Amino acid sequence: MFESGIQPREDRLATSPQLRVAGAMLTVLPEGAVWWERERMLIVADLHFEKGSAFAARGVALPPYDTRATLARLQALVSRWKPQRLVALGDSFHDRAAETRMDEVDAVTLETMTQAIDWTWITGNHDPAPPRRFGGSVHAELRVGPLTLRHEPRAAPATGELAGHLHPVAAVRVRGRRLRRRCVVSDGTRAILPAFGAYAGGLNVLDEAYANLLPSGGFHAWMMGAHTVVPVAARRLEGD
Repeated sequence: MFESGIQPREDRLATSPQLRVAGAMLTVLPEGAVWWERERMLIVADLHFEKGSAFAARGVALPPYDTRATLARLQALVSRWKPQRLVALGDSFHDRAAETRMDEVDAVTLETMTQAIDWTWITGNHDPAPPRRFGGSVHAELRVGPLTLRHEPRAAPATGELAGHLHPVAAVRVRGRRLRRRCVVSDGTRAILPAFGAYAGGLNVLDEAYANLLPSGGFHAWMMGAHTVVPVAARRLEGD
């Protein structure tokens, strides 16, 4: 079990630990999202709706249920935290034709969700124009208080940035066992969120792609287990 592997005493683990970014206090959720209590805002990245059907169209057989699974997890978070606003940090749809492949049941579910709360789509490289059917406001980036929410992280310094795009994961070795998990990676001035989508995958935070984004050795990976989140210092991590 991830939680007991990182730290034997379960009662010492924070289910949803706090992370301060540019003065904003955020809660990292084990489901792969971030909660900003001050703004009553739920933030997710890289939903990649209909990635499974996109692969199937190219002859790669994947179960076509990723959109439904992602929506179910998102519904559960909305029900639990009751946000006033939800911000999706880009690549919410895997491609421009995702809407046309989406099962109508899933489309209605998403439409109902976007109508129920203040919903913001940040544009991504996969979805520069999110489908109009699902409503919500569309922005290239969004500034709220000390934070700037965008899809693709910019080279440091990018103080106050919350971004996605890179699908961060981290790996650590505990008692001879290698654990690799999704994570929020942050140096306290900015944070990069993991992909929320069921089929999104991940890129190790020690990969060269992060080199100009985070100080070498000066960050933590908030690694996500089934029920808890464990912050792990960069010096303890290992690459792929």
